[in-house]
Amino acid sequence: MNPSDPIVPPQWRDAQSAAERLGVRLQRLEMRNAEDPRRAFQMAVAGKAEAVLRIADPLSLVLGTETADLAIKHRLPLMVRARPEVEMGGLMSYYANPLDYHRRAASYVDSILKGAKPADLPIEQPTKFELVINLKTAKALGLTIPPSLLLRADQVLE
Repeated sequence: MNPSDPIVPPQWRDAQSAAERLGVRLQRLEMRNAEDPRRAFQMAVAGKAEAVLRIADPLSLVLGTETADLAIKHRLPLMVRARPEVEMGGLMSYYANPLDYHRRAASYVDSILKGAKPADLPIEQPTKFELVINLKTAKALGLTIPPSLLLRADQVLE
């Protein structure tokens, strides 16, 4: 894989960097159409994957249920981007609060409409993240979520 490939999302580069620091091996499996999830999970199993991280892409919500079903079928914990994908059967998500994102975007629009130059506005990183855990999926995978993690979760779906 070419890291300068324009199709490679920045989240993948960030995940690779974190994996290197943690000594974890990542295997990139692309899903670009409705036929790809089955092939991707077959490759993950063949590659002895222990979990799946679904990076946000245009198909993540369209294929969310199928991806979650395949993850459960192959007994692979599935980390997804946001609550809707956890509701579809993903095990958990830890992501910037979408409402906070939209509020921040609105403040940028407000500043620009009041005359601020976009280039002069500061680049802000998200500050509020949400941890959402799906206990039904955990049970289907035979996983016990530690009570300490459940206490930290913003939402626990049962």
